[in-house]
Amino acid sequence: MITLSVNGEAMEVDADPSTPVLWALRDTLGMTGTKFGCGVAACGACTVLIEGKATRSCVTPIAAVTGQKITTIEGVGAGRVGNAVQKAWISHDVAQCGYCQSGQIMSAVGLLEGNKKPSDADIDSAMAGNICRCGTYQRIRAAIHDAAKALG
Repeated sequence: MITLSVNGEAMEVDADPSTPVLWALRDTLGMTGTKFGCGVAACGACTVLIEGKATRSCVTPIAAVTGQKITTIEGVGAGRVGNAVQKAWISHDVAQCGYCQSGQIMSAVGLLEGNKKPSDADIDSAMAGNICRCGTYQRIRAAIHDAAKALG
């Protein structure tokens, strides 16, 4: 058994230490908000926060995150930054199909946790690798700017 700290709770996972965090979350813990996209960390759909840093969970083994704080889309709204980002996402009607949005939100929260006033270039850099097939990139950028303003 491996104990993971997910959204502030200790959770037991009976899995091989090399199991990717994504599959521990989805298959073992039943937390399906984090999505599988490509399996090679190229699309961003699987992004979670590990110790506040946006991390691709499809290539991160659970052994590498034991003892570290994992935040998923299910828990991110409990924090001030996550709540502001989620409100801005709704305000800007960012989601279309929605598949990539959990990863997009997690990357945006990771950015704003470390940079309270990001420029367009900062946003583009932080969000690079988060692919949106619907092309809502302008709304994503606007939502991030609004969340930053709301955070003051």
